[in-house]
Amino acid sequence: MRVYEDFLEQRRSAHTLRTLTPISRREKGRVLIEEKWYWDFASNDYLGLSQHPELIQGAADFLKIHGMGSTGSRLLSGDHDVFHALETDVARWRGTESALVFNSGYQANIGILAALLGPGDVVFVDRLSHASLLDGILQSGARFFRFRHQDMGHLEALLSKYRAQYKQAWIVTETVFSMDGDIVPIDEVDMLKKKFNASLFLDESHAVGVLDVRKFPADILVGTFGKALGGSGAYVACSELIKTYLIQTARSFIYSTAFPPVVAEWNRLALACFYGGEAVLDAARGFRNRLRLLGFQVLGETHIVPVLVGATQDAVALSERLKSKGYWVPCVRPPTVEADASRLRFSVTAWHTSDLLKEVADVLA
Repeated sequence: MRVYEDFLEQRRSAHTLRTLTPISRREKGRVLIEEKWYWDFASNDYLGLSQHPELIQGAADFLKIHGMGSTGSRLLSGDHDVFHALETDVARWRGTESALVFNSGYQANIGILAALLGPGDVVFVDRLSHASLLDGILQSGARFFRFRHQDMGHLEALLSKYRAQYKQAWIVTETVFSMDGDIVPIDEVDMLKKKFNASLFLDESHAVGVLDVRKFPADILVGTFGKALGGSGAYVACSELIKTYLIQTARSFIYSTAFPPVVAEWNRLALACFYGGEAVLDAARGFRNRLRLLGFQVLGETHIVPVLVGATQDAVALSERLKSKGYWVPCVRPPTVEADASRLRFSVTAWHTSDLLKEVADVLA
C-alpha cells in the first residue's frame, strides 16, 4: 500500500490531487455545494438544455410508459425502437448514411478506434487530443505519431515521411479542443487528408449545439449528447458499412448494457429543439476580449475561455478567490495539462449574462 500512499502524497504536495465535489442541486446556471450557491462556470451544459422544461416533461412521459433500464446489451434484449429512431435522427442531422449510439464519448472513442485500426495501420493525432482518443489508438495496436497542436506543417511533414509505409492512415483530431477552446483548421486538414489518401476521425463533442458542425465533414464523426444537448451518451455518424462493422467489432458497444431508453428519448427531443449557440459565442467573445484588455493571457476563440495562469498553486489560489465570491471555476492542472500550464477554464453557457461575465472579470482584475 505504500506505493499508493506515496503517489497520493506527491499529488497533494504538487497541488494536483483530484477530489470529488458533490453538487446538491442545479438551477439556472448555479450549483448548490455544501449549502451555498455558486455561479457554475465548469459545466458543459452550454445551452442550458439539461433543465429545459419541455425536455423534462417529454422524458417523464416516456419514463412512465417504458420504465428505466434497458436491461441488457443491445445485441441481446437491450435494444429498443427509440435507439434506432435516435440514430436515424443523428444521421439525418449530420448528413451521413448512418449512425450508432454509445453509452459515453469515452466508450465511443476507445471502441471505434480499437475496432477500425490495427497493426500495419498508422494514425496522425493532434498532441492535445482527448485522452479517450489516445487510449483507443493505444488499444488498436496501430503505429501513431503526434503532431504539434494545430500545426498543419508538422502534420504534412509526418504524412510525407511515414504515410506510404502503412496500409490505412487516419488523421485524428477534435473540432473544438476542450482545454484551449480553439477550432480545428478543417480546410487544411481536409486538404492533407486527400493529398495523402488518409481518412479523418473528428471528435466534435464540444462543438455540438454551439458551432455549426455541418461545416466539419469527416469519415468518422463522434459527438456527445451529454454536453450542449443536456442528455447522456454519444454517437458516431458514419456510413452504413462502418456502422455494421462496429456492431460486430467495437467491444465497448458489444459488451455494455445499453443506456436507458428514456435517455435516448431525451436526446431525440434535444436534437429537435436546440438553438442559441451564436448568442453563447457572442457572450464568450465579449468576456474574452474584456479579460485580454485587463492583461490576462486568454486562449481560444469559442465558448470555452481558458485563462492561462501557469504555476499550479497560483491557479488554485485564484480558483479559491473566485469561489469565495460565489463563482465555481475549478482550475485545470497537471496531468490534464502540461506542467506550468495550469489555468482557469470558463465554460460560458446560456445562463451567463453580460453583466455576470463583467462581474467575474472584475473579480479577477
